[in-house]
Amino acid sequence: MNVIVTGAASGIGKGLVEELSKRNHRVWALDVDEARLVSNADQLGWNARKVTWRAFDVRQPDHWKDVIDDVVQQFGQLDVLLNVAGVVRPEFAHQLTPENIALQVDVNTKGLLLGCQAAARVMAEKGVGHIVNIASLAGIAPIRGISVYSATKFAVRGFSLAIAQELAPMGIHVSVVCPDAVDTPMVDYQLHFPEAAMTFSGPRVLTTDEVVRSIMDEVLVRKPLEAIIPKSRSFQVRLASMLPSGWMRKYSEHLSKKGLAAQERIKSAGKENKG
Repeated sequence: MNVIVTGAASGIGKGLVEELSKRNHRVWALDVDEARLVSNADQLGWNARKVTWRAFDVRQPDHWKDVIDDVVQQFGQLDVLLNVAGVVRPEFAHQLTPENIALQVDVNTKGLLLGCQAAARVMAEKGVGHIVNIASLAGIAPIRGISVYSATKFAVRGFSLAIAQELAPMGIHVSVVCPDAVDTPMVDYQLHFPEAAMTFSGPRVLTTDEVVRSIMDEVLVRKPLEAIIPKSRSFQVRLASMLPSGWMRKYSEHLSKKGLAAQERIKSAGKENKG
């Protein structure tokens, strides 16, 4: 397969590039962090495998056009787009700067929309393709302290479910993946913000490998419309989405306190610099 992975410098994106290349797929590893891409290429042997890395900004339509044109010109078609890139800026809404609002909206939502549009155009010509968008449990249940991030992931989920209907007649599958907190630099960053306590309110932080395996062995194989990771959290987050007033009144404060305690445990165990 010919696969594009955004957010490839670290976390889930990096793990997907590694696993895809081990399985002999051709991969375009894209990220705005060129220095880390270079380091990954050197340390992990990307240059000797089927990995093409490129400094890339998901917010730039011309970047999308250029890379997809390259894939099609070299190998005839784009099979899979994995939209992984994302950012979070934990703060309560009234404290957020306009710059941090724009950053999250532009990367998490606008950048993903641009990628889906560019990929869908070339996939439609071949009548085949699979677009996988990484959302979050925060895109199903409203999460305080990361409200803008949560809003962007609600948008990603809604957009994915809508375009799945549009693209299905063209032979293109769309999957939206909603994981709980994952052991990535993004989650490490949130450890230092009490506002983001609810990020850590789950039973545990998922490993990157768990999410990568789920995407590789379930999402890319079965092409579900939606995948919640772990499945055990599905009922809770869907209930929160259906009954937001009850969720906020009964559980939000409790989960925030639980998350604060988890943040302190993780930091005291020296886990804040993982990823």
